[in-house]
Amino acid sequence: MEQRLANAWRMTVNEKKFIETALLSDLRIDGRRPFDYRNLTIRFGREDGSSEVQLGQTHVMGFVTSQLVQPYRDRPNEGTLAIYTELSPMADPSFEAGRPAESAVELGRIIDRGLRESRAVDTESLCVVAGKWVWSLRIDLHILDNGGNLVDAANIAALASLLTFRRPECTLGGEDGQEVIIHAPEAREALPLTVHHLPIAITFAFIGDENTVVIDPSHFEEAVMGGRMTATLNANGDICAVQKAGGEGVIQSVIMQCLRIASVKAVDITRKIEDAVKSNNTERALRKIKRHPPSAVVDVIKAGQKGADNLLEENMEKPKQEIEDTIVSQSDDMDIETRSSNQNESKPRIDKNTSFIGGPSSWDPYSKGVNVDELKASLASRVAALPSEKMDTAPPVEPRVTVTDPPLTSTNAAPSSEENTGAGQQTNKEKTLKDAVKPKHKRKKKT
Repeated sequence: MEQRLANAWRMTVNEKKFIETALLSDLRIDGRRPFDYRNLTIRFGREDGSSEVQLGQTHVMGFVTSQLVQPYRDRPNEGTLAIYTELSPMADPSFEAGRPAESAVELGRIIDRGLRESRAVDTESLCVVAGKWVWSLRIDLHILDNGGNLVDAANIAALASLLTFRRPECTLGGEDGQEVIIHAPEAREALPLTVHHLPIAITFAFIGDENTVVIDPSHFEEAVMGGRMTATLNANGDICAVQKAGGEGVIQSVIMQCLRIASVKAVDITRKIEDAVKSNNTERALRKIKRHPPSAVVDVIKAGQKGADNLLEENMEKPKQEIEDTIVSQSDDMDIETRSSNQNESKPRIDKNTSFIGGPSSWDPYSKGVNVDELKASLASRVAALPSEKMDTAPPVEPRVTVTDPPLTSTNAAPSSEENTGAGQQTNKEKTLKDAVKPKHKRKKKT
């Protein structure tokens, strides 16, 4: 006790008079008006049921846990709710570690009265087996920094933790059907608590001889206040609890004025809590892994195959570009390699620099694998060395010819459109060696 009093912070007389004089002009030392609330920030942890509330310089963290216990005899069908507060020396030097002080007990009772007496949490939904097993909820409130008005900050932290808490689902099984089976969150989705309404605690302080009323007192204002009143209301304006502490008396008209102001502030704080919880639930839903059924996977594969088939058909329907005319003049001698026509028709050549590989049965004048200039130059040089009386005989077929001569400029005229059309139609039929050689009456004579 002596150590706690030695660490307690004491305000000087001048500071006290300064605060009281400023309030006479409707000003406070932090720049607020008498009925202005401090900035409220609500954050949530990665685990369900954890929250962190910052009200000005006051910092409180809440955490909710649950376990299966036996119910009370007078209430066999209802679960239990307990609130524990921890005031560490880190938050304020006047707090002692270990045994809770009177301020910690009072803080827990005010919050417990607002939640329990107003039936904000549906305790009957926490029953598993009547008279045997019920869920017991425990709310731990840790004060991280004492900046004044711990009741309001701790109450908001408790509500935010309850709204984000998820208890595991349990079923009955066993031989007699009375064995409780608790399912992991991975097996079955955890269940949220049933919260009917949000009881919001609003604290007022009475300062000076004239009982000047201020809302949400700071740490300095709590040091000079003569009395305090905490009103717990919900968004509908229902009064859940009223707590009056301190020796200063308050008239009825002042209490009614405080209740009217508290109802307005309760609606504003309720909206902030609901918005924060809604955004937190949205973020958690986005982080979850979406599992698709096997049928959906098959549909996706089929759609991908269909798209690939459509793309292939579009590419096959595109007109061939850069069609090269093949003109063979003054030659009956062609040295080409015979290969299967099916391979050449199924895999058309695209590279112009590759040598022509294939027999007469697979010869195609529209194929891009034939270099016309090189083929003409090679054939012209071979025909010049042969006698003219052997023009009617077909040349022997050699295994393979790779044209390596440099390309020469063709001096022959382009074939007519009728010849090209006829050649294109012949590709659809089976080709022979005679089809690759032009008859004599269709050959153009030298000028």
